Amino acid sequence: MSFEFIIVILIVFYLRRSLKTALTMPQWNKQLLWLMYASFAFGIAQFSVSSFYTIGQWLSIIMLAGLLYVIYTNEAFKTARFLITAIVPYLVVSFVEEAVKLVSKSFYNKWSDWGDIAETFAVIWGIGTWIVTRKQQKELTKAREKAYKEEQNNIIITAMKADLEVQVAERTAELTQQKEELENTLNELKSTQAQLIQSEKMASLGELTAGIAHEIQNPLNFVNNFSEVNNELIEELKGQKVNSQSNREAYELLNDIFQNNEKIAFHGKRADAIVKGMLQHSRKNTGIKEATDINALCDEYLRLSYHGLRAKDKSFNADFKTDFDSSISKINIVSQDVGRVILNLVNNAFYAVNEKKKMADESFKPAVIIQTKKTGDDVEIIVKDNGSGMPQQVLDKIFQPFFTTKPTGQGTGLGLSLAYDIITKEHNGTIKAESKEGEGTMFIICLPL
Repeated sequence: MSFEFIIVILIVFYLRRSLKTALTMPQWNKQLLWLMYASFAFGIAQFSVSSFYTIGQWLSIIMLAGLLYVIYTNEAFKTARFLITAIVPYLVVSFVEEAVKLVSKSFYNKWSDWGDIAETFAVIWGIGTWIVTRKQQKELTKAREKAYKEEQNNIIITAMKADLEVQVAERTAELTQQKEELENTLNELKSTQAQLIQSEKMASLGELTAGIAHEIQNPLNFVNNFSEVNNELIEELKGQKVNSQSNREAYELLNDIFQNNEKIAFHGKRADAIVKGMLQHSRKNTGIKEATDINALCDEYLRLSYHGLRAKDKSFNADFKTDFDSSISKINIVSQDVGRVILNLVNNAFYAVNEKKKMADESFKPAVIIQTKKTGDDVEIIVKDNGSGMPQQVLDKIFQPFFTTKPTGQGTGLGLSLAYDIITKEHNGTIKAESKEGEGTMFIICLPL
């Protein structure tokens, strides 16, 4: 069997395996099989029949040349065209040898060694070309696979990017919606807080009303009584005869009328101050700070609280004392707001001592003390009671909104929370509470001068 037949068989085997012709090119696969079988058959015949050797040699050259031509001209075998570069030199050497042998056998025999050398170099060339080309193909395949993977990764990344953009857009829309909902909720909470503050103001206003009614009745009684006395004195003066004795009596009567008018003016002004205080407490807060006598403010709201509680419960009774620092000058505060804080603290103090009185024996004397004092650049307002006091876990929560120690229906839980905001946020002050169970509670307000 000539080497050319072997080359044809190897090429056909390579083509069928590398190109998977059975699946991709079934028609060519069938022809390649026939070519491989024919090469094998002719090779056996060439080896077995000596007279067939020369014919077989030319047949192998023709079959190899035809196979290379098919590879060169057909696009389906494009990836195998390197075989042409590898095999053609050997094919040319074989063709020249057989042609020389056919034309002049003596010349061939003379130069046959050179033909063998040429064949050897052609074979080496073919093998080298095969190895180099295969290596290049492998590198090219790796590069293509790498490029393909990168392309697939880019496609995946692009798809993921698009998906992430959609998710970000959806998440942004959700966050925007949540933001709008939170803003709406915040606005509703602010509206509700304003309503609750107004409710708390109205509640404290109701407590004030009873105390004011009691307080204002006293000066009005003075006004009415002294007005009647003045009228009687005037009538008596008119009825007296004119003499020296009557002149002295008239002078005394006029003096009494003058003193009564002074008392009428005093109590009228007091009634006017009480009404103004009530109006100031009930009107909308302007937030404007004014110079205020803190001692007078504390005294006024202490008495209003006491008489208000007395008006609601005739059995209520408690001792209250004041200890004011007279050296304190007027301080700039929003008087109606600070007054509301004092009223709330005093109301809570009276409530605490009254509740303790219900459970204590007759020796217990309920007492509430309100004190002011100047400490450096600050003014302290102290409200103390000898009630039942509070445990520490309750003391830690008393300034929280809606927290109350009173039974349901008797407290909104906003009084101390509002007091805390008024003192700390509106006046840049501090408010704290100290308490001992069974002994009482003390609230300390500190306001800057």
